[in-house]
Order: sequence, then C-alpha cells, then structure tokens
Amino acid sequence: MIDIGRVGLWTGILDAHPTSRTQEVAVELEAMGWPTLWRPETSGRDALVSCAHLLDATTTLNVATGIAQMHARHAVTTRNGQRTLHEASGGRFLLGLGVSHGPFIEAVRKVEYSKPYSEMVAYLDQMLQAPFHAVGADDEPPTVLAALGPKMLQLAADQVQGAHPYFSPVDHTAFARETMGDGPLLAPEQMVVIDDDRARATETALRHMKRYLQLPNYTNNLKRFGFTDDDISTPSERLIDAIVVRGSIDDVVARVGEHHDAGADHVCIQVLRPDLEFPMQEWRDLADAFALT
Repeated sequence: MIDIGRVGLWTGILDAHPTSRTQEVAVELEAMGWPTLWRPETSGRDALVSCAHLLDATTTLNVATGIAQMHARHAVTTRNGQRTLHEASGGRFLLGLGVSHGPFIEAVRKVEYSKPYSEMVAYLDQMLQAPFHAVGADDEPPTVLAALGPKMLQLAADQVQGAHPYFSPVDHTAFARETMGDGPLLAPEQMVVIDDDRARATETALRHMKRYLQLPNYTNNLKRFGFTDDDISTPSERLIDAIVVRGSIDDVVARVGEHHDAGADHVCIQVLRPDLEFPMQEWRDLADAFALT
C-alpha cells in the first residue's frame, strides 16, 4: 500500500495555471517535504493526465486524485490509466474515485445521475475485471473512494483500500473510522484560511463554501451531524468553524490533530485564498509546523 504520510496538500487551483507552472510547484512542494498532493476533477484538465505531468516532474511526491469522476471515463480506461501511472511512477499514484454530484454530472457530462451507489458497485466490479495487456508493476495500484454515507464508506472498506471524505467535520472522521473499522485508509480533507483578520478569513471561507452548500450530498451529510437547514442556508459560525479552520498555523495543526485523534490516517489540507495564486508561503509554513523536512 502506498505511504502517503500523515498530512498532505489538496488544491483545486492547478487548472488556473499552465501545466509547466504546476510542475514547478510540484517540485517545490517535494523539496518542502510534502509527501502527497491531491487534485480534483470537474470540467478542467483530465485528472489522470494532469497527475501524469506532476509525477513526471517529481521523484518522491505522491500524487492523488480527489477525486477522479467515475462518469468521466469507462471503468476499463480508469483501471488501465491507474495501472499505467502506478507502474510509470514507481507506485506514487493514488486513485481517488467518486460519483461526484448530480448537478455536475448531468450539466457537464450529460449523463443521468440516478443510482450513484449501485453504479459505483458495478463500476468497481468492471475495474476488477479489466484486462491489461501491457507491462505493469508487480503489485496492484491502490484506490480510495469519495465516501460520506455509511453505505459508501462500507464499500470503501470492503472493495478498495479506503476513503477520502471531503467537506466534512471531525465528527464525520470518527463516524467514518467506526463504520470502516481498523485497517482501511481514511484520508479526510480539511479547508483552512490562514489569516489573523477574522472578518477577512470568514469572507474567504464563505466564498469557497458556497458552491458546496448547494450540493445535496454535502448538505445531507452535514445534517447527519446535527447541522440544520438554518445553519446551511445562512452559514452559521458553528458550521463555518466545523468546515474551515480560520486563524493561525497553530490552529491548523490543532485541527489536523483532532482528525488524527478521531481515526484519520492522513489529512489533506486545502489552503484557501481570496485569489487563484498558489499559497506558497502558507505551504512552507505548514511544512515547517509539521516538521516535514
């Protein structure tokens, strides 16, 4: 199983920069000591192709998809792309796979989104049976699922190597660990705004939270943990605090520790900014705080 470390970075701004620049940034992150870089997939670059460029530019950095959309490619294509990257990188690629969200899939992919759990079960079975007539690695590449609810979390524990929850509070990390049991990888994402100006940090947090609070998969999950429609419609302080750390590097370290104490093996830190520039200084400061070098 791939060793992705206790902490990693998650960023959704790679597609706002040329591929050559993203490769330069990956090299810098590797030099800082970060073990793993996660990237999403929506309507930008193909996630697996982008990961190939990042892996090619580095030698020790693991690269993960958080997540590659199931509906974006055939199961055989996904499995063989995964096998290709696993072999070519020396085992540094982690496939995070998910069903994404109905509004995204139907609007962008023009595909019906009706039974995501059943479709994922069938998709994983097709991946398992995929032929591969090429030179591969001696071992099989790892997969984690974007999982929030109990059924998908159990599937992540039973059929793949673990789960990558997103936009979820620490209470969900504890719930996920209890649901999956010991053993499967649990790698939740954690949003942070490193800013000592509380009002400005809140504005940045809300700008990023807004899109996710319109998606039923996330709002239904928040309601499992006691958040109400009122908390969600006009985000309450309690909800913002649960989803986004606003404050200092020490505050981020403390929250990551809470996830670890709740059962997380790895925490993907997403540093939010009010613009689309890479948060290089924040990433350096966090690397120092976690003593990665």
